[in-house]
Amino acid sequence: MSSTTPRKRLSREESQAQTRARLIDTARQLFVANGYGGTSIRDIADEAGYSQGAFYSNFASKEEVLLELLRGHMEAEAAQLSRLIDNEGRAPEQLLSELESWAATLNSDADWCMLSIELQLHANRSPTFAVEYRTVWDAHRAALGRVVGSLFATLGRTPPADPEQLAGAFMALTHGLALQRVAGRPDPSGRLILVFLRGLIASADSPQQQDG
Repeated sequence: MSSTTPRKRLSREESQAQTRARLIDTARQLFVANGYGGTSIRDIADEAGYSQGAFYSNFASKEEVLLELLRGHMEAEAAQLSRLIDNEGRAPEQLLSELESWAATLNSDADWCMLSIELQLHANRSPTFAVEYRTVWDAHRAALGRVVGSLFATLGRTPPADPEQLAGAFMALTHGLALQRVAGRPDPSGRLILVFLRGLIASADSPQQQDG
């Protein structure tokens, strides 16, 4: 006689987190497929299998979902880089090789490239969204700036410019290349960013050179 293991009952917090995650994932798919303007809150709720009331229990607006997608992507990216840089005990070339492997995945997600375009377009159209968009962007630039500073310190080099400014330049390059992405062609984003990074490292002074 077979027995069925009873399914664990989710707590209210777990259930809400599950609902929120499903709404975010559904919104991402619809924004990519139909564009931000072509997707309604009803579309998101219906496709996710919830009521509009469930949507409003988690988000105040479509813009809030869009910001959550941006924030989640950027926080994950910064965390990946921090873990890579903070892993001590490697030779400089090994570290740069691992960075190169990571960079090869940049802009490989075609859906995210499309979504990044939607984010920029909506920020251009909506002044209120632009303020929140810039807040998330600035926080990411600061986080990446800390990673850039840590990388140069690990390599025993002095950054040729403020690390946060360098991070902003790399973000702009990545974003610009995503906007120029052509379907079906190899994406050069990661390779080009490492070319620029290696050039900056090669031209940077070591502490000994500065003392001299």
